[in-house]
Amino acid sequence: MKLEFAPSARSTVGVEWEIMLADPATGDLVGRAPELLAALEQESESERHTVTGELLTNTIEVTSGVGETVAHAIDDIAQAITAVRAATDPAGIELLSAGSHPFAQWYDQQVSDKTRYHTLIERTQWWGRNMMIWGIHVHVGVEDHRKVFPIINALTGFLPHLQSLAASSPFWAGERTGYASNRALVFQQLPTAGLPWPLQDWSQFETYLDDMVRTGVIADATEVRWDIRPAPRWGTIEVRACDGMSTLPELAAVAALVQVLVEHFSRNLDEGIPLPQLPSWYHRENKWRAARYGLDARIIVNAEGAQLPVREHLNEILSELAPVAAALGCAREFGSIATTLDSGASYARQLAVADASHGDLGMVVQHLIREFRSGPESSVDDARSGA
Repeated sequence: MKLEFAPSARSTVGVEWEIMLADPATGDLVGRAPELLAALEQESESERHTVTGELLTNTIEVTSGVGETVAHAIDDIAQAITAVRAATDPAGIELLSAGSHPFAQWYDQQVSDKTRYHTLIERTQWWGRNMMIWGIHVHVGVEDHRKVFPIINALTGFLPHLQSLAASSPFWAGERTGYASNRALVFQQLPTAGLPWPLQDWSQFETYLDDMVRTGVIADATEVRWDIRPAPRWGTIEVRACDGMSTLPELAAVAALVQVLVEHFSRNLDEGIPLPQLPSWYHRENKWRAARYGLDARIIVNAEGAQLPVREHLNEILSELAPVAAALGCAREFGSIATTLDSGASYARQLAVADASHGDLGMVVQHLIREFRSGPESSVDDARSGA
């Protein structure tokens, strides 16, 4: 199967953000996206951003245009959120984002009325119906398809860093899971989801697709749901491993880290420098550790098996790759990763609010609603006041 990789400007950025719709009083999810989407989709036709539906009717997804910088893409997302709020505020609907909803139940949710979603549920059954998960996707342009898999293989070693920063699903259906990102382990139950296969070049990917289509596993490349995958239609590498970010600044920080890493690896390829690769069993272990412990994980950082706390390794990356971030115009967003390292990711803030409110998960939802409006600073006051 020959598959074209679309032309794309190097290291341009696109961002997708999945957002929950909730009742402002109870905090429970509401399946009201269908009543909003027709107008929102039409309004976004003339904009850089788009607003669309997702698998469940309790979700709206906003997508940026192609950004020359992270700030450019994030501005699109901010405008999309403003447009969504213009529809949801009068309708009495609140917005929030995290990898999971703290207490909602799968059997109360409705699947969007699209053939591909119904087909997915019919095939995957209980696991498909349990996909009450929300995430972000970050696209980075790659100018040559020959770079795609060397970069994907190197970038896979940094999935635990991204997953830890974004971890925001410590609760599942009313239970405290003990995981920073329960979503990471739920999502990989779907066919073709999880860590990418360690393919070496584009022709191997074409062979993989041919095998998957011929055996009826998938219909086309869009059904490859790896944590990092090529997006041939856009000419990008797409990182899909991250939980839904709870705030816009944190979304920008993770997008910047993805962009900087891709550009760093692209420069190394240009200079003939071999890219780092870990054995696939280390990737699997690192993914589990990041899901379990978040920013407290100790991860395997090289093929020899050396281990470091993910916080320590992230600080090394911030120092080493700061010049790349400056060249890409995302120094501010890249540098703000340090704020998350200091103050904690969303999962930690949610747990703090739950502890301060004696396990009241309704208060955790209200905290997430406030964070989505106001940013991560609000969580400090939430925890201190016992909100």
